[in-house]
Amino acid sequence: MSRPDRTAHGHPARADRFSALPALPPDAGRPAAGHHETEAEGPVFAEPWQAQAFALAVKLSEQGYFTWKEWSAALAAELRAAADRGEPDDGSRYYEHWLAALERLVAAKGLTDPQTMRARKEAWADAYRRTPHGRPVELRPAGEAARRAST
Repeated sequence: MSRPDRTAHGHPARADRFSALPALPPDAGRPAAGHHETEAEGPVFAEPWQAQAFALAVKLSEQGYFTWKEWSAALAAELRAAADRGEPDDGSRYYEHWLAALERLVAAKGLTDPQTMRARKEAWADAYRRTPHGRPVELRPAGEAARRAST
């Protein structure tokens, strides 16, 4: 029997997971983290990839690949490492740290490996470079890129 504050898999309910995230200081002219903007105030995420990275972490946790406590610890470790490197704590690179923590965690859990992620990033960068301005970026299947390179 599941509790109302837990998902079917026993993970904390979404609101509980979000409350576990560290609050960010306000960006220049932007509200503090945790404030959910309305359409009139502007987008919640500055770039689409930020929303995708956020959603991916939530979905992977909901599906049981890692607990929200594990996720929070991974993100906290990434933010601490950034602070130790002397990076500014102004929120401007928060989702870069979010993505780095997610990449480390999925690799640690064996969901993928760093080489596969690197190859995928390079394939996307290549697709972006060869796409004419104004056209959607399309990623070629892995085998197709290798065949084209050998011809």
